[in-house]
Parts: sequence; structure tokens; C-alpha cells
Amino acid sequence: MSPSAEIGRITTDIPARMDRLPWARWHWMIVLGLGTVWILDGLEVTIVGNLSDVLKDGDTGLGLTSSQIGLAGAVYVAGACLGALFFGQLTDRFGRKKLFMLTLLVYLIGSVLTAFSMNPMFYFVCRFITGTGIGGEYAAINSAIDELIPAKYRGRIDITINGSFWVGAAAGSLLTIPLTNPDTVNPEFGWRFCFALGAILGFGVLFVRKNVPESPRWLFIHGKEDEGERIVKDIERRVEEQDDVTLEPVDETITIRQRRTISMAEIAHTVFALYPKRTVLCLSLFAGQAFLYNAFFFTYGDTLSTFLDVKQTGWYIAAFAVSNFVGALVLGPLFDRVGRIPMISGTYIVSGLLLGLAGLLLGDLSALTLTIFGMVVFFFASAGASSAYLTASEVFPMETRALCIAFFYAVGTAIGGIAGPLLFGRLIENATEAKDITAIAIGYFIGAALMVGAGVVAIFLGVKAEGESLENIARPLTAEDAPS
Repeated sequence: MSPSAEIGRITTDIPARMDRLPWARWHWMIVLGLGTVWILDGLEVTIVGNLSDVLKDGDTGLGLTSSQIGLAGAVYVAGACLGALFFGQLTDRFGRKKLFMLTLLVYLIGSVLTAFSMNPMFYFVCRFITGTGIGGEYAAINSAIDELIPAKYRGRIDITINGSFWVGAAAGSLLTIPLTNPDTVNPEFGWRFCFALGAILGFGVLFVRKNVPESPRWLFIHGKEDEGERIVKDIERRVEEQDDVTLEPVDETITIRQRRTISMAEIAHTVFALYPKRTVLCLSLFAGQAFLYNAFFFTYGDTLSTFLDVKQTGWYIAAFAVSNFVGALVLGPLFDRVGRIPMISGTYIVSGLLLGLAGLLLGDLSALTLTIFGMVVFFFASAGASSAYLTASEVFPMETRALCIAFFYAVGTAIGGIAGPLLFGRLIENATEAKDITAIAIGYFIGAALMVGAGVVAIFLGVKAEGESLENIARPLTAEDAPS
């Protein structure tokens, strides 16, 4: 029998029961167990950005050049792209839980090995492995979160969780201040311990994550409806007991033709033939935010130290990071209340225009005013960037969800996330030779154009997903009334 062949047919009310749940203590466990991966990613990226000067030292660091700093960022992102694609299809095939445990282990291995780097090549390899784990996490975690969080809260929780990247960024910025101070820690070991911090946090997340269940939605589609029913009943029992509520019965059901796996041909048909407008939308959102963030943030510390005579960049990056998280926290609820289309298009267009203005004024900005400008720009951009992941996880059928997230993340990030750090690394070297910071402005203008363009695309192709069940936004491929 073909792995894509029908293995059974059931009618279930599991999606409706999951969506009718009130916000409860159980959901906080999901947020803690799954959402903290973005803190790890923020910690990783910020540590690299803050350690640029330390890693350039040939005696206590690795003797990297500015171009190699940019290359390390590109290698990390390349690993994330490939990891997302590889682990994304495994997530749809073998389940959310197996993969979000495996990808975290890959991240931990890469992070620990990075702390023992002996030369640039070993460092690049370790960054690639770490990125692979993080990329796999993005696919596995976003799909799991959206399938476990009630529809009413899905937008704000997804935006806030993705925005928690900046909690890690702020922590990484502040922690590198004493760890890169030669009067406090031996410089030969301080930067290595910075990378070990990510692994320490990761082990704590691994412990919490053991209590997160498999997605009941994934289970009933793949012929494991009994396990899915058991998990949902346990969730309902815990919510009623812990939060002292009485759950009302539901009368909404969906009939599913169960399959063990979905073929790649059917997934490709779904993305490109059934939902071409949503495909263009997601590619635009991911490419814009990836270039903006990876280009600006991977090299922000290098820009401060090279052109603006900042000796300790941690304080500046911490302030920048706090603004990003506050933006996601404050604006996140509006994605449920005001709606997806106005909020996605608005945050992209506003942040793009402000970044373009920063490029025009770059020659007149100090370290302080550049940071303030960045805080304002990315207050809006943070929520916008998070909405790219929210969109990709909402607007495609459940059987393809993780792979779709992985695909759009990989393609969009390859466009913006790999090209961005490489371009900015080169721009910084050229600007250093010319002793002219305005030579970097072209990168700002490209990022601004991509963000504004993505915002315009969202106006015309956006999907009104606020408050809707995932099954209503995009019918499962295995549903009896699914589009074909």
C-alpha cells in the first residue's frame, strides 16, 4: 500500500475542542516549553554580533576579518535554511514532538562545539551545525504552537513568542559585557563561555519540553486518533481542574481520510497550484524581514565599533533588543483584534520607510542616535517579522504546515539572510577603507525597499485569519471536502 494511501476515515471534533479552550495554565507550559527556542536563537545571534572584535583578535580569538564575520553569519543562516527544509518534511511525516526534541539536540551539539573552536574553519562548521538545529526548530515549533493554541489567541501568542528572540538578544548583549572584559575574564576563555551559555539554557528547555504533548491534530490525521483523543481529554481535565472552569460541549466536526504520509508531489501541488497567491505572500514577507534583520543585526555591533568608536557594544544592542520585544508584545494583540492584513502591511511599510530614512541620515547619526533610530524602526519590524512565521503556519493545510514554514523560511532567508550579511560585511570593509560610514546606506535602502514591497503585497494578497480555526483557513488535504 502506498504511504499516501487512505488508511481509514474518521469524524472528529478535536479541532473545535482545542479552539474553544480558554487561556489556561496548561498553555503557559506550551509557551515555556516551545517558545523559548527563540530566546536561544536571539542569544546565539547576539553573541556573534557582540563578539566581532574579540573574534578578530589573532591571539585570544580566531583572527577573523570583517568579511569572515559576515561569512560566519551567512553560514549560520545557510545551515538554518537547510535544517528547516530537512527537518520540516520530517516534522510533517513523523510528528511535531519527535522533531522538536531532535532539533533541540542538534542545536545543543553545535553550540557546545562552537565553544571549542580552534580555527576559523572549525568555527564555520560549528555555526552551520547550530544553524541547522535552529532552522529545524522554526518548522517544528511554529507548527506545534499553532496547532495547540486556541484560535482566539493564536495571533498574539505566535507574534509574542517569535518576538521573544529579543529577550535572548538582550540577555546575550548584557552577558557578553563582563565576559569580554579582560579585567574580569581571561579573553581567551570568555568568548567561549558565551557560546556555552546557549547550551546551558538549551538543556533547561529540553527538560521542560518533555511535558509538551504531540499535536492531536497531527495524530488524528495520521491514523492515531485514539492517542489524540486521550491527549485532548487530558488537556480538558487539567484546564477544568487547574483553572476552575466548566468546558461546554462542541458540535463542530470534520471528517478526515487518514493517511500515514503525504507525498512531496501533493505538497508541491498544494503550495503552487492550490494556493499560488499565498505562496507569493509568504515569500515576500520572509524575504523582506530576513534581509532587514540579518543584514542589519548581524553587523550592527561591527558598525558601532568600527565607525562610531564604541568600545562596548552590549549596552547598545541590549536597548535595541528590548525595543524589539516590546514591539512584539505591544502590537501582538492587535493582530487578533484589528486583523492580520492591516497589521502585517502596516508594520512592514512603516518599518521599511523608517529604515530608508535612517539610510539617508546615516552620516549624521551618532552611536546613540543610530541606536534610537533602530529602536523605533524595529519596534514595528519585530511584529512584522514575527507575522511572516504566523502567516506561513496558518494559511496552508495542516499536512503541509511544517514543510511550508520550512520552505518559505529557507527561500526567503536565502534571499535576504545569506545575501544580507555577506553584502553588509563587504560594505563595512569598503566603508572602512574609505573611512565613510555612508557607504553602508545602500544596504539600508535595499532592506527598506524589500519591506515596503512585502507590505504592499500583504495589502492585496493577505488572508483574514484572525479568530478562525486553522481548518477553516485552509482545509486539510485529507478532509472530505478539501480543495483539489
